[in-house]
Amino acid sequence: MKLGLIGAGNMASALARGIGEPSLVADIDREKAARLAQELGGEPVESNAELAERADAIVLCHKPKQLEEVAREVDGRAKVVVSILAAVTTDRLEAAYPGTPVYRFIPNLPAEVGRGVMCYTPGARAAEGPEREILELFGRAGTIITLDDEVLIEPAMAIMSCSPAFIALVAEAFADAGAAHGLAADLGVRMVVETMAGTAAYLAEHGYDTETLRARVATPGGATERGLIQLEERGLPEACRAAVDAVVEMARQ
Repeated sequence: MKLGLIGAGNMASALARGIGEPSLVADIDREKAARLAQELGGEPVESNAELAERADAIVLCHKPKQLEEVAREVDGRAKVVVSILAAVTTDRLEAAYPGTPVYRFIPNLPAEVGRGVMCYTPGARAAEGPEREILELFGRAGTIITLDDEVLIEPAMAIMSCSPAFIALVAEAFADAGAAHGLAADLGVRMVVETMAGTAAYLAEHGYDTETLRARVATPGGATERGLIQLEERGLPEACRAAVDAVVEMARQ
């Protein structure tokens, strides 16, 4: 399947690298489009209309506010529409591309290394198009989680698409805390990041049971329990909730 990317920004680039298919690329910044196309073994194209004409499926990676503008440029040429646009529902996508199978994904940056998480909502005509092939292609970039209710996209986005930045901030905070006690900054970051990776792998192997993991590590009266108490008393749960609330509120405006 020949994919055509409309937009060559950070998320488009990460997703395309994870999928690993030679793709057509169009972007207002033609140099950026050319660089990404060359990296993918694909081809930059001059216009969105040309891209839609030549691609089996177009992937909307432009700014959400450009939805109608891009649809006018495509002008009915799209055979299949895949969207990674935040805050743009399948209803709006189908209104912009009437009669066309629509597939909506919210990916995250780790898709670039094949470890992404992608929330997926099919449009009303998804079954009439190449849904299985689309899911197989995008599945190369990571785990796909289908949401039965599209209204859940916004909180999902907050905890899987925005959270790599949140988690990076947590890693920095723990590394800084280690540095305050004499650990070299680069060693501290490495320790935290590798521990995050190991913890994620452990949880995946044990049914994502976070409560049991905490109980195994935090011996009653021990050092870990003391640290956890500080995290709770200093407001870590409330801070995480506030971050998610802020994302959801903005995305639903």
